[in-house]
Amino acid sequence: MTVPAPESPPAPPAPSIPASDNASHALLLDLDGVLLDTRPVMRKAWRKVQELHGITLPFHDYERHLGREFGDIMQRLGVTDAEAVRRTYETESIDAAHLAQEFTGIVETLHAFVAADWRLGVVTSKHVDRAAPLLARLGCPFATIRTPAGAGRTKPAPDPLLLALVDLGVDPAAAVYVGDMTVDEESAARAGVAYIHAGWGYGQPTSPAPETAASPKELLRLLRPAEQLVEGSMV
Repeated sequence: MTVPAPESPPAPPAPSIPASDNASHALLLDLDGVLLDTRPVMRKAWRKVQELHGITLPFHDYERHLGREFGDIMQRLGVTDAEAVRRTYETESIDAAHLAQEFTGIVETLHAFVAADWRLGVVTSKHVDRAAPLLARLGCPFATIRTPAGAGRTKPAPDPLLLALVDLGVDPAAAVYVGDMTVDEESAARAGVAYIHAGWGYGQPTSPAPETAASPKELLRLLRPAEQLVEGSMV
């Protein structure tokens, strides 16, 4: 079962990536709200946290910080005993993982990029023990996965994006990151990586609005070769 992407106006032109016969291109993607709709999983896990730890903060308060590492979110919410809360949340998330659904068109889009020789990677703030089983369901050959379990700082720092590009052997100028939260956009900007906002995801774009794709399949416009200019008069 897949989750349909919401309707929205046509997307503006994609970020410009220098064309080269020899350069490798990379498509990096966030997980939650971009590859899979995991909101039902997160909501169920947060209810368990509320039940076992007496936390009254609504799920909306947690959700507005998505994209950040769990410990960072707990600190921002003023939650004490964050490690115990983390254990509860992660255990319940694993048990409820079957509730996650891929977004319509995401698998076909990913395979189109693979066929065009783009290198794919995932950069997420979800810990690897929860991320890996979800990504395996997509059946796509991601060449790298960067999570908080690895080296470096977490989003919105540029570290995970830059480390993913080191893994892939791709220059930041030849990469695009697709995310749905403000921290994704900030991380991309600090890494010098073009950013596309996933209009089907959970967050709203910031102002000034970044490039936005209304659905996963709209990312395929990145595969269109840039129009070649011909020397001489354009009149």
